[in-house]
Amino acid sequence: MTDVAQAFVPGHITGFFTVDRDPDPTKAGSRGAGLALTDGVTVTVRAADEPHVSLNGDPVEMAAVDRVLDALGVRAQVRGTTDLPLGAGFGVSGAMALGTALAANAAFDRRLSERELTTIAHGAEVQAGTGLGDVVAQERGGVPIRLEPGGPQDNELDGIPARSRVEYHTIDQLATDDVLSGSTDALTDAGTRALSMVVSEPTLETFMRAARQFSREAELVTPAVRDVILDVSEAGGTAAMAMLGETVFALGTGLTDAGYDPQVCAVHPGGATIEEPVE
Repeated sequence: MTDVAQAFVPGHITGFFTVDRDPDPTKAGSRGAGLALTDGVTVTVRAADEPHVSLNGDPVEMAAVDRVLDALGVRAQVRGTTDLPLGAGFGVSGAMALGTALAANAAFDRRLSERELTTIAHGAEVQAGTGLGDVVAQERGGVPIRLEPGGPQDNELDGIPARSRVEYHTIDQLATDDVLSGSTDALTDAGTRALSMVVSEPTLETFMRAARQFSREAELVTPAVRDVILDVSEAGGTAAMAMLGETVFALGTGLTDAGYDPQVCAVHPGGATIEEPVE
């Protein structure tokens, strides 16, 4: 057992997804595709008599993190830091769950494998209702394509072999529960069509086209998001909506060329990993 351990988990933008339910939370999840980002979440875990979770210095309630700690049988202080907007489609909750699993495993010498830890984090997030596929994508990195739902024991992962500069512009938050609590049949049908497009032609260009088509067919595009996407299109670029958040992302310089002042990062080629703690 060490005093403290730290993990970095890339942020994740989902372009499109399905909703695949199962009584077993490690088998439930989604199919879809997205981008892992160099902007991510750093999670530091240390043993503590009283469990405590914070994000950017503020105490937070994160059921997925609590479930991960319970599954590993540890009592710890969990501290997350990120520059990513919260509740805006960047997989921050999934990153906190996965980062907690990786760092707690190291700090408490639990000796579990990456797949086992990812399964724990994925199941915890599904049970918490904060995400369906971010964790497995963040564990992989790059431009992951999730061909099957569930944790890593069930989810067949592929990917688009490409990297890119990524720009994003966040307008507001969207509540994941509000979208997933009702009927998701139409959304899943749209996600299945989008996935078929990308599997048939696994390029970033096709991914962006499929993401735009999905957001329209699933009726998730807000007027504010639509305006930004149109601005980027008129400037000669390509943009889409991040799922689930009122965020627009573009490859290259699409948002900049359209006159916005976006946050800039890139596709992160690797997945979540343990790193040297910085005190």
